Amino acid sequence: MMEEKWLAWAKQIQSIAQAGLTYTRDDYDYERYIELRQLSADILETYTEYDMKTIQELFTNETGYQTPKVDIRAAVFKEGKILLVKEKADGKWSIPGGWGDVGFSPGEVAVKEVEEESGYLVEAKRLLAVLDHKHHPHPPSPYHIYKMIIGCELVGGNAADSIETSDCDFFSLDNLPPLSIGRITESQITMLFKLYENPTLPTVFD
Repeated sequence: MMEEKWLAWAKQIQSIAQAGLTYTRDDYDYERYIELRQLSADILETYTEYDMKTIQELFTNETGYQTPKVDIRAAVFKEGKILLVKEKADGKWSIPGGWGDVGFSPGEVAVKEVEEESGYLVEAKRLLAVLDHKHHPHPPSPYHIYKMIIGCELVGGNAADSIETSDCDFFSLDNLPPLSIGRITESQITMLFKLYENPTLPTVFD
């Protein structure tokens, strides 16, 4: 059953407010994000059976129950090579992707991230892997992260950079550039090539 629009909107307002409270350095903007967060709680109090205290603890308060963050990545192949984007943050390369967005399914996030970071248009086809960040050779992270990698088919578009990326290209496994290992590791890319070359293999997890 599709989520009620008012609930989806309340979640999106809360998500925007929480991100703003995390990253803003402006006192006036901070107060506005507080108001947005309260608005999302007011919507829920009006249309659900929960009281404000419960809503603030479970919905608007980062000190409430913690869950893993979800990193969604797209594996896109062309002629036996994988699409990588160059991250402006560290000057190294990764498959396109980022944090899951409120209001978007995993497949929709994968498609959106590919277009935003590379300029290419793709269709999400298959869940290739669900990986726990802690079980792979990433640098230490303050977050507990689940990484979902979606196999996508290239359908159009043209190479372009973005706010977060400065370049993109397709690479063979034996000619990989320096990787942004906080985002993707060489062993994970090797795994993706194996899944690409053997499409009947099951989804990888953990």
